[in-house]
Amino acid sequence: MAVKKNRLGFIVAGLLLGILIAAIDNTIVATAMGTIIGDLGGLDQFVWVTSAYMVAEMAGMPIFGKLSDMYGRKKFFIFGVVMFLIGSMLCGTAHSITELSIYRAIQGIGGGALIPITFTIIFDIFPPELRGKMSGMFGAVFGVANLFGPLMGAYITDYWHWRWIFYINVPLGIIAFLLVVLFYRESHEHSRQKIDIWGASTLVGAVVSLMFALELGGSKYAWDSVVILGLFAAFALLFIIFLLVERKAAEPIISYEMFRKRLFAASSAAALFYGAAFITAAVYIPIFVQGVMGGSATNSGLILLPLTLSSVVASQVGGMLSSKMTFRRIMIFSATVFLLGMFLLTTITPETSRLVLSFYMMITGFGIGFSFSVLSMSAIQGMELRQRGSANSTISFLRSLGMTVGITIFGIIQRNDFKGQLTEKLGGAGQSMPANADPQQLLSPETRALIPPQVMEKISAALSISVDHAFFWALIPVFFALVSVSMMGTGRMQFSKGPSAAQTKSQA
Repeated sequence: MAVKKNRLGFIVAGLLLGILIAAIDNTIVATAMGTIIGDLGGLDQFVWVTSAYMVAEMAGMPIFGKLSDMYGRKKFFIFGVVMFLIGSMLCGTAHSITELSIYRAIQGIGGGALIPITFTIIFDIFPPELRGKMSGMFGAVFGVANLFGPLMGAYITDYWHWRWIFYINVPLGIIAFLLVVLFYRESHEHSRQKIDIWGASTLVGAVVSLMFALELGGSKYAWDSVVILGLFAAFALLFIIFLLVERKAAEPIISYEMFRKRLFAASSAAALFYGAAFITAAVYIPIFVQGVMGGSATNSGLILLPLTLSSVVASQVGGMLSSKMTFRRIMIFSATVFLLGMFLLTTITPETSRLVLSFYMMITGFGIGFSFSVLSMSAIQGMELRQRGSANSTISFLRSLGMTVGITIFGIIQRNDFKGQLTEKLGGAGQSMPANADPQQLLSPETRALIPPQVMEKISAALSISVDHAFFWALIPVFFALVSVSMMGTGRMQFSKGPSAAQTKSQA
């Protein structure tokens, strides 16, 4: 018995390390980006470093989820770790932004396998009475990653070298690899199915086109340029073809059959809307603190501490409550609190104290946190073994898509509003500001010291209003998230299904 428990503990440790390196990577890289550009150059190409990772990760999620249903979770989790480590080591050796972007895409392929398959393995190896607790623990990893990622990135960059933000993944990844290889013995009950080549290729093409359009539009190219319009057109065409192909595929990458299940469809919609609103709060609260209150951008992890800690607590609470009440009841409470928190954020002004802002962040984070654990469980509840990987990867994909689309749309709203407010308050000086000006650069402590106090006051007021408006518009996806979760029905954790305790021990 003790040996079995120890073995299960090693598996959990391996899975936690695997998902941690994938979850924390983007926040670390974002913190070190200024130093990386200073070393490698390529100021006009740095967007590709993030875009390449996100495109590869999002495109891979549904595909690897489906493949894990067909050929087993273990081999694709191992594949994800290996690809992530190869990409990390290559990133550490990059000598140009172009090389770094290519290597980041390799990392993204690994991340696209790691994140959804980890949550599916949890559902496979743990009996229903433990799934909530474990999902809460793994969901909290994302909150911890958002908290410590910027701090780790700043420390490693300042005291070691930016290349070590990639090399640090290697020992952690090797430990995760060994723990899962040695201790995880999965069931061999997998259905060998025909691979949906056309579905996979059109989905990847559609995702790549959309991601590049959103990442490059308004920065490298104008939104009405031929390049951006062409990318959107390619996305629309490929996505329509994908939908048609999936209707006829014997074993589609994303099955329409899953969306016929009320609980899965509602959970998927909620994940999309939660992602869009969550990223808005996570990005613009630090901008407000830095630009309006005069805080430092290097400690964005500390700025978001109230939001992060409350979301971690809520993730754990949500996981535990899932064994006691319906998913809908939990998520309606979550979405209501999230809506309240986002509304409170629309009221912040330059006169708002840090204490009050921290309280608003705690409410917002508590509302968000339930989604990290509960939606992953509700989406996969009642699914057959052959569908679990696909279901979990679809949820992860839609959450990431919501975050990408959300930050693009609300970013456009905030930037345009900021420029309009500056024009109103500063006249001609405000009109001369570039449309894509970054408030974090404009209002850094060094820059603020060079701006006359009376002008700085007007700029801060303009920024405050524009961020408030971004939060106001973000209430829309939160409202739709509330509508989505209200349609989840009476589904709850089913203790009669899933692996028994004996099966759990045999798999461990």
